[in-house]
Amino acid sequence: MTIAPFPNPSHKTVPFIAILVGGTTAGTLDLISAFITFGPNVPKNIASGLLGAQASRGGPSIWILGVLLHYFIAFSAATVYCLAGRKLEFLKEHFVVCGLFYGIAVFLVMNLIVLPLCAFHFTGPYQLNSLIQGLVVHMLIIGLPISLSLRLLSN
Repeated sequence: MTIAPFPNPSHKTVPFIAILVGGTTAGTLDLISAFITFGPNVPKNIASGLLGAQASRGGPSIWILGVLLHYFIAFSAATVYCLAGRKLEFLKEHFVVCGLFYGIAVFLVMNLIVLPLCAFHFTGPYQLNSLIQGLVVHMLIIGLPISLSLRLLSN
């Protein structure tokens, strides 16, 4: 006789739907914001972070790679938040405040870790207006959609 394991109702599963919706929403809103602010070649610049400056002169395949990398980052951010939400219930309960602060954290990781390590080795100089715009954008269109998706779509 085989006993099939039944999921324990108290055991929390990985919130795949919340990760999928949060990553897709945050990635799409951020990409639209980047297109409005920096133009349609933003994905080439993203790919340049991996491949080097010559990638910014690449064709459609480089553009597609940049979009894929952008969504990889967005899904990674959503995954980190949603997995943390499995253990830290306040991330769901106080999703507005936590989402805003998570947007700040994502902004800091991107600007203080990812960009300096990319092929551009970008470390500034920073303009105050750019910093404020980047913080607000990350808070509103990255942190909040991810935290809201966890709140609405996880068990």
